[in-house]
Amino acid sequence: MAGKLTLIGAGPGDPGLFTLKGVKALEAADVVLYDALVHPELLNYAREGVEKIFVGKRAGKHSLIQDEINKLIVEHASQGKHVVRLKGGDPFIFARGKEEAEYAGSYGIPSEVVLGISSINLPGYYGIPLTRRGVNESFWVITATTRNGELSHDVALAAQSSATVVLFMGLKKLEEITSLYIQHGKADVPVAIISKGSHADGKVFFGTIETIVAIRDGQEIPPPALVVIGEAVGTHEMFYEKLQALDFNSSRT
Repeated sequence: MAGKLTLIGAGPGDPGLFTLKGVKALEAADVVLYDALVHPELLNYAREGVEKIFVGKRAGKHSLIQDEINKLIVEHASQGKHVVRLKGGDPFIFARGKEEAEYAGSYGIPSEVVLGISSINLPGYYGIPLTRRGVNESFWVITATTRNGELSHDVALAAQSSATVVLFMGLKKLEEITSLYIQHGKADVPVAIISKGSHADGKVFFGTIETIVAIRDGQEIPPPALVVIGEAVGTHEMFYEKLQALDFNSSRT
């Protein structure tokens, strides 16, 4: 008898941001397939003796390719097990959760999704608003690097708007990204790079379109990193004070 698949969003790092529904699903798991960005404390919610399999991917270095992960899900669920797929952030935001659910479904395996706090929310975690009244009316969320390794065409469109732009996988594309903004006369637009999500050693580096490449090159910025561009970034109360210091380490509570 087929088991089932539960896709759980582990959030952006801080284990305190994990959902109660996620805790209950982990407690009921028979097998946990977890990613590199999952805080290790979350695995403690699984019952003793539950098989925990690392399937993480980081910066192009894959523990397992996606096809192998899909096959692991089906292999265990076909044995009647409850498979929990624990993914960083939210399973349906740049996380291939829908692909995994569809693959399981093609084998008659039902799936459920437990939402997680996405990395999209990280600016707010550090006191940076994505929207600010009188400053901008929208925000864009873009993966800067396409599956072919090229810069997304959407970045050129976003650079023409007044929107706050949140870029996944943008750290290595900063030269191309800033060049597009400079072409539109936006050299002074504020930028933040959020490194290591909401983990305890997470950090924010502030700059402008004109200076952010030099800041990146002069600092050690561990991945994963989120790039946030827009005038709303400059409304952070410590933006101008910290601009010269190059980084801001939040006093989160």
